[in-house]
Amino acid sequence: MHVEPQSEHRWLHKLVGEWTYVGDCSMGPDEPAMKNTGTESVRSLGGLWTIGDGKGEMPGIGIGYTVMTLGYDPAKKRFLGTFIGSMMTHLWIYDGSLDDSGKVLTLDAEGPSFTADGGIVEGKLVKYQDTIEFKSDDHRTLSSRMLTDAGEWVGIMNADYHRTK
Repeated sequence: MHVEPQSEHRWLHKLVGEWTYVGDCSMGPDEPAMKNTGTESVRSLGGLWTIGDGKGEMPGIGIGYTVMTLGYDPAKKRFLGTFIGSMMTHLWIYDGSLDDSGKVLTLDAEGPSFTADGGIVEGKLVKYQDTIEFKSDDHRTLSSRMLTDAGEWVGIMNADYHRTK
């Protein structure tokens, strides 16, 4: 089987390279945002997938490691991927789409429901969205939000990525 990369695959490959980031994350509704920094190295797998290996300071945890895979399925006309981190046991499954501007990729996922003190509600999954937006070829953002029981989207993390090469 041989598949030729499509425009959506080429869009994902704008991620390929070395990046640094500065971000903030919320540890709970009444907690101040905590700053974090790190790096990400993104490579191509056959021109069809990207694999991002991240390393960064996680507030209250120390150094954390992450892996994000992203691809595009022409049959489903959807972006697909996964996310894992050394600080959690949940495998995040992404399903997403690119906006009409061609700058914003929104990835839907389900993940653990957290308590106000940062604990996990066993067996309860809630909806999340990760959004990748290209500001320029060398600057992108990543933001994450979750859907509360009240039906409101609440931001939990934002990061600014700058290409180093």
